[in-house]
Amino acid sequence: MSAGPIEPCNILIVDDMEENLVAFEAVLGPLHQHLVRARSGEQALKAMLRQEFAVVLLDVRMPGMDGFETAANIKRLDQTKHVPIILVTGTEASADYAYRGYSIGAADFITKPIDPWVLRTKINIFLDLYRKNRQLASHAQQLDADRLAEISRRLTQIELLLRDSPETRTAALADRVAELERAMGAVLPGRAGRP
Repeated sequence: MSAGPIEPCNILIVDDMEENLVAFEAVLGPLHQHLVRARSGEQALKAMLRQEFAVVLLDVRMPGMDGFETAANIKRLDQTKHVPIILVTGTEASADYAYRGYSIGAADFITKPIDPWVLRTKINIFLDLYRKNRQLASHAQQLDADRLAEISRRLTQIELLLRDSPETRTAALADRVAELERAMGAVLPGRAGRP
């Protein structure tokens, strides 16, 4: 069974210099993904609130909100906190750049001048993780839907039992209700173990 064509993912590229954005687009073009540009930290945050991204490629040195501050703001928002960030630094980057970046939640670093093969490899790893996480989330939703359908079926059985037999045995009904509560405990957080 074929999984079908792979949908392109969104990649956010953040740099204040046009020539760097063009270079990143040239390097990442062969991946055939949807590349979105931002020229500042503020533009990056706005873009992230408008659409979902698989990964962010973020320059550290920008005027105004620098890459560290932008990354920290991305990681503070519930909607964007799980998006991996690759910080891009110049060759003059000090050792404390790595500490600062990882402490605010950056997933990786890459140094200019960029090795195209290394950058595409890193981006591909994050794209694969993004797709697998989406598949897991979809699978979990399907399992929840199946469990809820089973609970609905059992509720219907209990309703029919009550409607059809006014003198229903209390023990049989109690057993069905307990079975239903166990099923609900498997689907609804906080319900497990409740009487």
